[in-house]
Amino acid sequence: MPKRVLDIGNCVPDHTALRALIEGQFGAVLDRAHQWQDAEAQLRSATYDLVLVNRKLDVDYTDGLDIIHKLQADAALRQVPVMMITNYADHQATAVAAGALVGFGKLELGAPATREKLSAVLGQPVGK
Repeated sequence: MPKRVLDIGNCVPDHTALRALIEGQFGAVLDRAHQWQDAEAQLRSATYDLVLVNRKLDVDYTDGLDIIHKLQADAALRQVPVMMITNYADHQATAVAAGALVGFGKLELGAPATREKLSAVLGQPVGK
């Protein structure tokens, strides 16, 4: 069974780029949520191997760190690894301090370091 990833708060172009990476490179399934309410419902109804949270949610520009705090505050949901998607090192450090794994920025989607970070959770890439 393929790994499953939930993308929270990315716009259509960015979600499409993430889909190409997650599904194309790792053979995982990428689902999408726009904000906490739909993300929480999806996380409680399916098993996810990784959650990716945008630094600013596309729907209302809510801080993605709020999502990470909510995940970490819930005993069942904190078990799911989470990464913040941001190009800013200070925001990445704040997310890690809140319990996230070291994530990556959208400018780094094709970088070997991004594949390494994802491989730690999703296994080795299966695509080219």
